[in-house]
Amino acid sequence: MPMPRRALFAAAAALVLPLSACGSGGGGGGSTDASGKVEGNITFETWNLRANFTPYFQGLIADFEKKYPGTHVKWIDQPAEGYADKLSADAAGGTLPDVVNVSPDLVAPLARAGLAMDLDKAAATYKSEYLAGAWASHRIPGMSGTYAFPWYLNTGPLFYNKSLFTEAGLNPGRPPRTYGELFADALQMAKKSGGKVATLANVPTIEDFGRYGVPLMNRQGTAFAFNDAKGVELLTRYKELYDARALDPQALTATPESSGKKFLTGAVAMNPGSALDLDNFKKNAPGLYKNIGITDQITSTGHVNMYVMGVMVNSRTRHTPAAVAFAHFVTDAQNQMSFAKKVAIFPSTAGSLSDPYFTKEDGTDETRVRIAAATSLKSAVNYTPVLFSDQMKTALRNEVAKALQGKESPEEALDNAVKAADRLLQQG
Repeated sequence: MPMPRRALFAAAAALVLPLSACGSGGGGGGSTDASGKVEGNITFETWNLRANFTPYFQGLIADFEKKYPGTHVKWIDQPAEGYADKLSADAAGGTLPDVVNVSPDLVAPLARAGLAMDLDKAAATYKSEYLAGAWASHRIPGMSGTYAFPWYLNTGPLFYNKSLFTEAGLNPGRPPRTYGELFADALQMAKKSGGKVATLANVPTIEDFGRYGVPLMNRQGTAFAFNDAKGVELLTRYKELYDARALDPQALTATPESSGKKFLTGAVAMNPGSALDLDNFKKNAPGLYKNIGITDQITSTGHVNMYVMGVMVNSRTRHTPAAVAFAHFVTDAQNQMSFAKKVAIFPSTAGSLSDPYFTKEDGTDETRVRIAAATSLKSAVNYTPVLFSDQMKTALRNEVAKALQGKESPEEALDNAVKAADRLLQQG
C-alpha cells in the first residue's frame, strides 16, 4: 500500500471485458443466494497490500477460517501498476478470483460484463452496517444494484494560513466553507496583497463540480451533464479568480507537490494535505506551522468528497455463501477498525467514525487531521462518476485551461469537455 493513498484512489484505465467472460468457477454463473452453508475454497485478491500488511491479512484469513470450519481462503496480491489490466485479463480468461479488491471505476466494467455480484440481492441484510454514502459508491449509472462492499475510505481536510487571512482583513477563525465564501475571500486576499497571494493553487476538477452542486451525469448513465448552467457558473467564477490572481498563475500546470511548495512559502493561502504535511511544516516552516488552520473541504452541497475502496464478489463463484461471508468479514466494523489503526484510512461502517480513535484529541498533529477528516466523512459523497476515466479527466482539465486563459468561453469549454467525455464513454 503506497503512501500517500492518492495512488490507489486514482482512476484506473478502463477495462475491456467480453460479455461472455466467465469467472473463476468455470462454466455457468453462480447464485446470488448466500444463505447456504459457508464452506469451500475461495480466492481473495488485493491491490498492492502484501508488502506492508502481510501479518494483518494472514490473521484476518485465519480468523475467518476458524469462524467457518471447512473454508479455505487463498490470498493473492497484485502490484499497483497494471492492476486494471490484470483484472481484465483474468475476467476474459475465466480466472477472476472469488473476492476482489476494487475501486468504483474498476467495478463498473465488471458489473456491466455480469461479473460483479449484485449485493442488494445477495447481501442486503448487511446494508445497514455501512455509511449510506459508502454503500452507494459502488452503484453503476444505468444499472440497478450495488456491486461491492464498501471497504476503507479517505478524504482530506484543507490547511489554511491564518496569518495570510489576518493580513487580508479576513477572520482567521472562520475560513470559507462554501464556494461563495471562498470566491469572496479569495478576491479580497488577492486585492489586499496586490496579487502576490493566491488563495488556491489548483484548477477545478470533476469533484469541484460535484461539490458545487452540478449534476455530473444523466440518470441513465449514458451522457455527462456538467456543462449545465451551474457548471458554467462555477467555471466563470474560477476565471474571475484567475484574472485577479486569486488563483495561482501556475495552477494550469500545478501538481500536488508544486502546490504544496507554494503553500509552504506563503504564496498560496489554502491547500489540501495530510498529517505528513503537518510534520513537514513543523520541521521546515515553523512560522507556517504556528499559524496553520485545519478546515473541511469547500462544498456548497453540505457534503465533502470521499474516495472509496471496495470488495467485490465474483458473480460466477462456485461458493457464493463463503465468498459473500468473507467479503463481509473483511469489511465488517471490527476488522475495518483494526485496519484503520494500522494505516491512515477510515472505516466505511456506520458508527465507527464515532469511536474515540476518531474523536478524542491527544495533542498530536496526526490526531488533529484524523479527527477533522473523520468528522467530514460521516456524510461524505463519492462525487467522481464511476465512469469518468483518466482520459476524460485530461479532456476536462484541458478545456478548463482554455477557459481560464480566455481562449474559449466557459460555456464552450464545458460543452467541448462533455462532448469529449461522451465520445470516450461510447467508445468504452
